[in-house]
Amino acid sequence: MNDAEQQRVLSLDRGLFFVNYKSADDSASPPHVMVAPAEGHERRMEIILHPDATEPTLWQPNSGLVVRVNTPGTLQVQVQPARPGGSRAAVVRVEQIQAGRSPTALGAGNGVGLHTHVATDGLKILGHVAGRGDIVVGPNAWIAGPAAPSRVEGVALEWPDRPAGVDIRYAVQFANGQSGSGKMVALGTYAGTRGRALPLTAIVLEMSGADDLKFVAEAGFLNAPTLRAVGKRVVLSGPTNREPLVGIRIGIEHTATTEQVATPAMPRKSAGSARVRVFRSQQRQASAAR
Repeated sequence: MNDAEQQRVLSLDRGLFFVNYKSADDSASPPHVMVAPAEGHERRMEIILHPDATEPTLWQPNSGLVVRVNTPGTLQVQVQPARPGGSRAAVVRVEQIQAGRSPTALGAGNGVGLHTHVATDGLKILGHVAGRGDIVVGPNAWIAGPAAPSRVEGVALEWPDRPAGVDIRYAVQFANGQSGSGKMVALGTYAGTRGRALPLTAIVLEMSGADDLKFVAEAGFLNAPTLRAVGKRVVLSGPTNREPLVGIRIGIEHTATTEQVATPAMPRKSAGSARVRVFRSQQRQASAAR
């Protein structure tokens, strides 16, 4: 693995982010993870260490640190082997910590809206993005999207704390009719491919078992306006159903209706996303591609 493959560069919006060293292939001699602002971005963010730590380096899995981003900037995450010739295979997750809003701010002026996003507690959306790997975000956050469009090759939804009785299924489609295209899968199942240069051309989301919940989703397709869809069943695709998906964000909100609405929306700057970066050796990447 060369120097470019040892390092990942993350564009972070204003916010608080948890850098979590999840696991390593070599548990006996795991690589270490170094975190630092990109050159010239040092004043845009600060790194908050554990009281016993002296430098922004994570020496083993199940360790972490916090990055406070004051203005949008770039963070560098680099993996180095613990010994010469050692393993560089590590999984590092960068998750945005949501600030939330006070009930007063949410309900000010109209007495409603206190529960608009309560339904999404614990909802996570994973997307595999070409050239970036797996990215995990919370509800209503972009994977790729208007600020950083890139081909999305697969998605998965996880919602461990969903209300009792609620069932969610989803499907993805490919332009070439690849095996699995259009097949509905259960919550927590990955739908799509990895490392095969097969971008998605459509996503279908379905929800049952809850009259007061609805999807609110937006998707960007290559050379097409951003599409917004609301409802218990939403279908997101480009004008010809063949345009590659280059951005997606999904939320679940309370609703008094079950009606679906789909209208073009002007692209908006990303409000921040939590990203997953998977560092693999070349040998493991080749195995995954097969």
